[in-house]
Amino acid sequence: MQNDAGEFVDLYVPRKCSASNRIIGAKDHASIQINIAEVDKVTGRFTGQFKTYAICGAIRRMVRFLFLHKATVVHFC
Repeated sequence: MQNDAGEFVDLYVPRKCSASNRIIGAKDHASIQINIAEVDKVTGRFTGQFKTYAICGAIRRMVRFLFLHKATVVHFC
């Protein structure tokens, strides 16, 4: 497909996981996208810009398992 300037562009650009660089598919309903605000170091105020992170469902499951496993081990020790 071409845009108004005559350049070739893709119809669909899939998101990629920020942690694993995997493509996040359309059926990955466990994936999340987080916007983290950039803050001025001096004033502590929001600068109007943010960084976007996309995390796929597989990474979320791994982190959840590790967190639950660690909490269980600490609880029983």
